[in-house]
Amino acid sequence: MTYRQIKRVQRLLCIAVLGAGVSICSAKAQSHIISLQKLDWSTAEHLAEEAVRVCQAQGYSVTATVVDTTGHQQVVIKGDTVPLQSLSVSYRKAYTAYSYGLAFNKNTTSELIAAKVTGPANGALNTIPEVLFVPGGVTLRTASGTTVLGGLGVSGAPGGDKDEACALAAVKKFQADFQ
Repeated sequence: MTYRQIKRVQRLLCIAVLGAGVSICSAKAQSHIISLQKLDWSTAEHLAEEAVRVCQAQGYSVTATVVDTTGHQQVVIKGDTVPLQSLSVSYRKAYTAYSYGLAFNKNTTSELIAAKVTGPANGALNTIPEVLFVPGGVTLRTASGTTVLGGLGVSGAPGGDKDEACALAAVKKFQADFQ
């Protein structure tokens, strides 16, 4: 992807974020300082840990990744016997749930798939290696649902639907703390 294409993708995401009326950052009127809202590391850790624990109770060893509002890994917790690819797949699910959930106002990668969201009409975002439209990612939102805080991705269970169920269970347990 060329520099020009990357800049275009960034602009498209910003337009989508503004169009959805979602605020991921706030800046004071004459200030050049931007503040990002995201989960603190401890809450992110509990969230990933709970997703792994829920899947483990069902007999699945998984990896859970939380990405913050920069799209970077904030926390990664791996089960004891996870498949090798689950590390990168859990990150990509979390990244997709965050970035596309934010842009298209969806809560899971399954919702994105059901809505046939694959990116903008020109397809530029489909070439970003982090994007993966597979069930198992959940968009993290404040308890009120107005602000997106990141994404949680789970990988390693025998089917993305099972990964997503574990992620949703973890989010349900802790979402009241997302204030």
